[in-house]
Amino acid sequence: MIERIAILGTGLLGTSAGLALRAAGFHGQIVGWNRTSDQAHHALAMGALTSVAEDAVQAAQESEVVLLSMPIYATLDFMAQLSGALGPDHLVTDVGSTKRLIAESAACLYNKPNRPAFLPGHPMAGKERGGAELGDANLFRGAVWLFTDDPAARRSDRAMALVQSWRQWILAMGSRILDLDPVRHDQLVAWVSHLPQFVATALSALLEEEVGEAPELKDVGGRALREMTRLGASPYSMWRDIAHTNTELIEQALHALEQRLAHLRENLRTPVLRNEFDQANRFRRE
Repeated sequence: MIERIAILGTGLLGTSAGLALRAAGFHGQIVGWNRTSDQAHHALAMGALTSVAEDAVQAAQESEVVLLSMPIYATLDFMAQLSGALGPDHLVTDVGSTKRLIAESAACLYNKPNRPAFLPGHPMAGKERGGAELGDANLFRGAVWLFTDDPAARRSDRAMALVQSWRQWILAMGSRILDLDPVRHDQLVAWVSHLPQFVATALSALLEEEVGEAPELKDVGGRALREMTRLGASPYSMWRDIAHTNTELIEQALHALEQRLAHLRENLRTPVLRNEFDQANRFRRE
């Protein structure tokens, strides 16, 4: 049974996790820490936390489960710090959007005798903007929470119990759990998460350049514009680490899309265009 959780990083996902835990009936302590303390205090005021910590490592040491809710490189840095500061009965988990490097780091630093446990995780949920003020207790409801656990992990009995308890709390938040190999995870999210983001970013940047100052834009641009550019509001600070840690697979997806767009451009006035729409419709029906 988990009685104390430390959430390191109280932006959108960290704050939402605290709120979701409370809504699911978690009555233990939730201590939060953030590099900018105003975000942690905002999460506290929203009810996502029971207290705010001044020292992240101390907060982790005093908790049974530590949730790293921060960009990927910061997660890797904290993994290194905490691996020597925590014991075999601690569980550290994360919400990082790429998993290969995190899983490799976990295999080196965690999940061995006399080492803390680590469970790589990734909730497929979020918003185009971040920040504690956008925290939502229902953010994970109906979403898939991915885990890329190492089948060779060697954990204490207490750590194993914490892993099982944490997975149960994920279900209680309303998420569905899917276990994947970390390499397969990064392959899939390159197509279904990262590609849509970079398409929206490119389209939004292009529109800003071409028609951004047009006074008629708000009137002419309807639902299609809003839906296609919503992700264009996402911050570089969040997506930089994703681009840097899944570069090759994102490049492959973008290159395939470039070829597909060229194919469309060359067939705007041929029957091939109908085939493209038919195939797109089949994907949407599924």
